[in-house]
Amino acid sequence: MPHPAADACGRRPLLATLLIALLLLSPSPAWAETEAALEAPPPLSLQSEVIVPDLNLSPVDETAPATDAMQASAAEATLPASPVSDAGEAMPDAPAVEVPSVVHAPPEPLEPPPLDTLTIMLDWYPSLHQAPLLLAAGNGLPRREGLSLEIQRPADPAAPLRLLGAGLVDLALTHQPQLHLQVARGKPLVRVATLVDTPLAGLVMRESRAGRGPESLAGRRLGVATEAARDLLLPALLLPHGIAVDEVALAETGFTLATALSEQDLDGVITPVRLALPRQLADRGVATRLFRLEEHGVPVHDGLILVANRDRLARLRGPLDELVAILRDTTLWMIEEPDAAWDKLVALEPTLDTPANRDAWPAVLMRLSAQPAALDAGRYRRMEALLQEQGVIEAPHPLEQLAVDLGAE
Repeated sequence: MPHPAADACGRRPLLATLLIALLLLSPSPAWAETEAALEAPPPLSLQSEVIVPDLNLSPVDETAPATDAMQASAAEATLPASPVSDAGEAMPDAPAVEVPSVVHAPPEPLEPPPLDTLTIMLDWYPSLHQAPLLLAAGNGLPRREGLSLEIQRPADPAAPLRLLGAGLVDLALTHQPQLHLQVARGKPLVRVATLVDTPLAGLVMRESRAGRGPESLAGRRLGVATEAARDLLLPALLLPHGIAVDEVALAETGFTLATALSEQDLDGVITPVRLALPRQLADRGVATRLFRLEEHGVPVHDGLILVANRDRLARLRGPLDELVAILRDTTLWMIEEPDAAWDKLVALEPTLDTPANRDAWPAVLMRLSAQPAALDAGRYRRMEALLQEQGVIEAPHPLEQLAVDLGAE
């Protein structure tokens, strides 16, 4: 029979094993509480109470979440400290700066700067020798330089200098002999630029009545278009040959020289623009002969000049400088691009598109002044000497009373 002590020892391991198993399988109070907390809430009904959290928590609300308080503290830490005076007192806060509002409407358009307007009167109907000015007024350059050119056409050949002397226009085109004659009569006129720097005036005679030239003019009937032709150029042709002015019958022709010579009983005309007239008369069936005045006692002179009123010259100085530069650039372009210049010119002035003008175009280009501001002082002194010799003036006028060199000042 087994021993009682040995039987007890054999049952102890078995009891320990059973006790451990029971402890593992039985739920603990903590696990029970957790499972109770995780149990599904009861289903909602119309009688259920709903608690809505307060989202408008103020910074001092003690019920605010801890995370919000921490973020507010962090934000305050990043703000700059208030300035402190030397005495340790807090300085007042700087005034608030107004922030401009956003404008959704388009901005108002900017007003262009005002233009300086120059009124310029031509010496004649539109013609080839005026091409630098006509093209300059039509190519847009003046507006880009702040200028507006107003081109006017005279009703008669004497109008341009008369209106200029009265201050009714700013500038006028004329010929150097005409300028000297007007200054001799006390007009405050002065040359400021040269468009054509070779003589344009000429004596055009019918071929059958031309004779040997100016020495054959006694008893002839001539047409004249300008005061300078009548009072200065004609005497210069006649006096060296001992012919008095009253030995020649004169007729005022105005601008219609070709019509006058072809339709009136005239032997010839003294023209201020000789380049196209012989061809115009040939187209009308009138054979002619041209005598160049500079070959018969008239000093070489500027054929076409721009003149201003001397009393108003200072006020016009700025716009004048711009205009002369524009004339220079336009003239250089014409010389380099003669075909394009011709096309542009006849587009601006269709009446110039004639066979006579087409033939004269190359000759006109050769006579244009590439430096309009440049002044040949000797030409003006020699023309003054001619007036003194004819008794028109007692003494030559100072050069500055006749012409200025804008490029040299």
